[in-house]
Amino acid sequence: MHTVEVVVSLLLVVIIVVSLLSNVVVLICFLYNAEIRKQVPGLFILNLTFCNLLLTVSNMPLTLGGLIYNGHPGGHGFCQIVGFLDTFLTTNSMLSMAALSIDRWVAVVFPLSYHSRIRHRDAVIALGYTWIHSLSFSVVASCLSWVGYHQLYASCTLCNTRASGMRTQFVIYTLVLHSVTFLLSLVVLCVTYLKVLKVARFHCKRIDVITMQTLVLLVDIHPSVRQRCLEEQKRRRQRATRKISTFIGTFVVCFTPYVITRVMELLELFPISPHWGVVCKCLAYSKAACDPFVYSLLRHQYRKTFHDIMNRLLRRRSLTTRRLENGRAWKREKDDRTREEEMKEKAEEKEETGETERKGNMTTKSNTKELSGTTKGTG
Repeated sequence: MHTVEVVVSLLLVVIIVVSLLSNVVVLICFLYNAEIRKQVPGLFILNLTFCNLLLTVSNMPLTLGGLIYNGHPGGHGFCQIVGFLDTFLTTNSMLSMAALSIDRWVAVVFPLSYHSRIRHRDAVIALGYTWIHSLSFSVVASCLSWVGYHQLYASCTLCNTRASGMRTQFVIYTLVLHSVTFLLSLVVLCVTYLKVLKVARFHCKRIDVITMQTLVLLVDIHPSVRQRCLEEQKRRRQRATRKISTFIGTFVVCFTPYVITRVMELLELFPISPHWGVVCKCLAYSKAACDPFVYSLLRHQYRKTFHDIMNRLLRRRSLTTRRLENGRAWKREKDDRTREEEMKEKAEEKEETGETERKGNMTTKSNTKELSGTTKGTG
């Protein structure tokens, strides 16, 4: 194996482990906390987690096998199924992120009417559209046999070499797929989150104005307190910008290189390095490891739920340990009591034996005295 392939393989192993563990934790938190299940965004997060988990256990190991063995490790039928899942899961996860951004936008811009605008029925309809959208493109590619093992990406995915007789249709299909999936999701994310950032900055300015007015009125306030308030204002603005940048930035960094590479591959302007193709595929896979932290695990509600689960597990372990220790202590005490009772019984037996011997000696002495007295009397 080449050095780049070794590094990429190790990177892919890390992505698989992190993605599997983090998405399982999100799923456990969702099943454990009833409040999370009642919330509308929980449905989108559940769908996104399902897609990430299935992508982690089906597509990523096959890509790792392709890197290690420098070829397709499975059969043609298995590759068809994995390629179908690759298109379906990637498309579904992108649309789920777009749906989450719309939900956040409505929650921030229309906070008072959020529950009347976004209901569970609306979320189910949105998820139904994402599934129909993803299934339609996946089924078309599978029926036309455009799915196979692609050496450039070391994975089973859309393959232009299998569409040699229908190149024009394949190009149109690929461009439409990326336009109504990646590009549409990117536009929705940018528009909604930038509006959310605008509203957040507006509220921050209002809070800053109220804070400054309060600081002006409080003439006797200590300078350190004033400085702390100003630093809190700055952190509040930076926090909002950082969150929005994370939502949009992870999407762009993870998916843009892969989509651009697919388009450049269709145009055939210049040859693409196979190492670059595998790196782009790993970047797209890394989104499955980033999503649990970006959308779930960094939020207070999920962190609190995870801490509760860990505390309960540790408490059960501590109770089990205490029970074992108590059982062992009780057994030791029982053994000690048994030994003490045995020692007491032996001591009592010795005392009884000593008393019997003393009584026998006394009887012998008295008999001897009587015999001596009788002898003197007779004499």
